[in-house]
Amino acid sequence: MDNVVDILKKVGAVITDSHFVYTSGKHGSVYVNKDAVYPHTAETSRIGELFAQKYKDVDIDVVAAPALGGIILSQWTAFHLSKLKGKEVLGVYTEKTADKQMIFTRGYDKLVKGKKVLVIEDLTTTGGSVRKVVDTVKATGGNVVAVCVMINRDPEKVTSEVIGGSFSALGVIKASAFDEKDCELCKKNVPINTDVGHGRKYLEAKKRGNV
Repeated sequence: MDNVVDILKKVGAVITDSHFVYTSGKHGSVYVNKDAVYPHTAETSRIGELFAQKYKDVDIDVVAAPALGGIILSQWTAFHLSKLKGKEVLGVYTEKTADKQMIFTRGYDKLVKGKKVLVIEDLTTTGGSVRKVVDTVKATGGNVVAVCVMINRDPEKVTSEVIGGSFSALGVIKASAFDEKDCELCKKNVPINTDVGHGRKYLEAKKRGNV
């Protein structure tokens, strides 16, 4: 399969017609359940290969992505880039701090400093998470040569300017995201999906009065 959207649909990772709470806290009716693809190693490897093929002619030393799902993608992408380029390309990841920043731990900052870095991510709704990785790579002394996501859910708003680097996506699945106060699904009392996304956490927080 050469289309990332087809791969995600094949493994049942694209869900529509429900009421979801995204990582950003916004609400919407379309969800890409990236966690549904990672158990399928052939499909996940193929997605890594699609990233690698896209950047096979770009000089890259390191692939960096945010934990958790990004760890898997950075590994597979670095693996395929290494094969395509005939040299070792490293796969590293950032971790989220208590104040929701993305930082390199485990000595990975030393592997990024002075290197040409491809930053990748699984999904973007607002672009906030991947922007934090881009900023961290730059702050660490790495050179961000490109930024790419598996799926961009808001191509009108999530652009190179927002991300802070040359940005593109393997695929687009438009999923409008709304603040709770503007969410038509909330106004219609459509039940929030608690199986995927952040719906369960959101409802628990609401019960405690934290939302």
